[in-house]
Amino acid sequence: MYVVDANVLIEAKNRYYAFDLAPGFWEWLNQMCVAGDVFSIEPVYDELRAGKDDLAVWAQEHPDFFRPLGQGPVQYFSLLSQWAVSQKFTKAALAQFTGNNADYLLVTFARAYGCTVVTNEVSAPMGRKRVKIPDACKAMGVAVTTTFEMMRRCGAQLVLLP
Repeated sequence: MYVVDANVLIEAKNRYYAFDLAPGFWEWLNQMCVAGDVFSIEPVYDELRAGKDDLAVWAQEHPDFFRPLGQGPVQYFSLLSQWAVSQKFTKAALAQFTGNNADYLLVTFARAYGCTVVTNEVSAPMGRKRVKIPDACKAMGVAVTTTFEMMRRCGAQLVLLP
């Protein structure tokens, strides 16, 4: 199961899978969601809806793509917070990450339910101004991958009809 970060959807919409150029990507996401293989979480839905753009409309039209957190992630909040504090991030970085932040919730959700996180973020283990998802995932023993690798693993193919 893959749980998708907001930046994956935002980047896809803004660049390589724009709605008008690659509607097949969005249909593929929907099919993978129905199969239970690819989805996101409600806090990501909330982020996207705030955008008031085509992606916000897509999110509103596909509410089933966004799963509720449930109680599973709660058991990992303390562990993830302890790791973040131990890394000597700035107070602002810690406040942003551990506040009601979708990234923090995405990592704990993935840990609780055995998901792989899909993100465009790049690890920055020496960075102190922002907690990066790949680094938090590594600390929590959560697999992380990119959009393209997820698509390969799921057997996605984008082909033109004759």
